[in-house]
Amino acid sequence: MRVFVTGATGFVGSAIVQELIGAGHQVLGLARSDAGAKSLAAAGAEVHRGSLQDLDSLKRGAAGVDGVIHTAFIHDFSDFAANVNTDKLAIEAMAATLAGSDKPFIVTSGTLGLPGGRPGTEDDSPSDAIPRKSEATGLAAVAQGVRAMVVRLSPSVHGDGDHGFVPILIKVAREKGFASYVGEGKNRWPAVHRLDAARLYRLALEKGTAGAKFHGVADEGIPTRQIAEVIGRRLNVPAVSKTPQDVAGLLGFVGHALAIDGSASNALTRERLGWHPTHPGLIQDLEQGRYFDT
Repeated sequence: MRVFVTGATGFVGSAIVQELIGAGHQVLGLARSDAGAKSLAAAGAEVHRGSLQDLDSLKRGAAGVDGVIHTAFIHDFSDFAANVNTDKLAIEAMAATLAGSDKPFIVTSGTLGLPGGRPGTEDDSPSDAIPRKSEATGLAAVAQGVRAMVVRLSPSVHGDGDHGFVPILIKVAREKGFASYVGEGKNRWPAVHRLDAARLYRLALEKGTAGAKFHGVADEGIPTRQIAEVIGRRLNVPAVSKTPQDVAGLLGFVGHALAIDGSASNALTRERLGWHPTHPGLIQDLEQGRYFDT
């Protein structure tokens, strides 16, 4: 298949590009910059210049391919509402181009915001309070004759090159002299290795059905205290309990997420796609030490 990938130079997207090419697919990757275009070409992908704000470029990218994988998002939490709207318009533009084709269109969402008290499942719906609307917007394309699906990623997608939640926890722990968790630290975070996530996207592209929701989850739920204790031990600083307000003050958006008990199951994803994570879990990845190289 020839596949248009947005976010193709990002942490997850670049792994997807390699996964697709390794499986014999052709990749058309979205690139905003000369550096991004160069890295895509070096990976063996065809380069498509454009951006999420350039809807015409997205429409051209989605035209003439056999499927689309959308991983791009502007991760600027200072203007999150505007970025959510940009994402929504981008999804709608690509869906309109794919309308009536029954081609696969995979949109990225997250597992946070599923019902609490038990591991969230693929059949659960996210809370209306979650501001990102990629899931609802993407699945609305099914009514347009698009084989739209959603991959919900864990809040921690880890591996070499990670610049997400866990590196922020490490950075703040270094600066403050302690690693923090909320309350007793029993609330749980799911996690998945970026290479396992990349394989999930490929399997969804090849085998997924319209309206399906898949969970990029390998570790179903790691107690956040355990994460803080590993960080503390590696940095030789204490792991300290804080109130939700204190953690939000220290970590901003990440602090709010850290307070959520967000365990999630991958059972239906395994059953429906035959996906089985094989790479190290988050704690093992942290213990290998690369996250702490300076």
